[in-house]
Amino acid sequence: MHVLVIEDDVETADQVRDRLRRAGHSVECVADGRDGLIKASANHYDAIIIDWMLPGLDGLALVKTLRERGIRTPVLFLTALGGLDDRVEGLNAGGDDYLTKPFEYPEFFARLNAITRRPPLAGWEPVLRVADLELDRINRRVTRANKNIDLSPLEFRLLEYLMRNAGHVVARSMLLEKVWEFNFDPKTKIVETNVSRLRAKIERGGKPRLIHTKRGSGYVIRPPD
Repeated sequence: MHVLVIEDDVETADQVRDRLRRAGHSVECVADGRDGLIKASANHYDAIIIDWMLPGLDGLALVKTLRERGIRTPVLFLTALGGLDDRVEGLNAGGDDYLTKPFEYPEFFARLNAITRRPPLAGWEPVLRVADLELDRINRRVTRANKNIDLSPLEFRLLEYLMRNAGHVVARSMLLEKVWEFNFDPKTKIVETNVSRLRAKIERGGKPRLIHTKRGSGYVIRPPD
């Protein structure tokens, strides 16, 4: 398995990484919640191990954001918060299982193996399509007419959100909140600039327009007329 470990305690992170590698898994580690969110959004992992209390962005908010983005990678929480309410909150946020620190590694591997054996959640589409444009959410790949399109992680998130809402107008404020995680208007052209760049990439070679501007409302992606 390819596993992402998001843990700010160096000793715990080192132990988990070493145990996973000895078991034959590939592992990436980050110590900050926001860095973890970027990696989890931009790459495919078979499982994510997340500490609850993280700098930058706590584990609960991190998992909620991943689920809002449609990323269903199995998540195992590791945390010192062992109360019933804490466990329920973590699972309701989108976590798949919960292990309280300190823990024993036989139980750790049993829980990790259990969540990675579960089928994907119903309603989650691994590939999104609009006309001849395809976005592969597992392999993080975008093609149009079977030709690869290179997108930055932010452009991928922007396109993914538009395609998840294909046929519906998405307000600029919603893009700021869901793609950039802004709860305020930065009073810049950040959305317009990135939509323009995204259009240029997916319309390269004179292909028909798919992303349309609804003046005063937002943007919609739909098949060409």
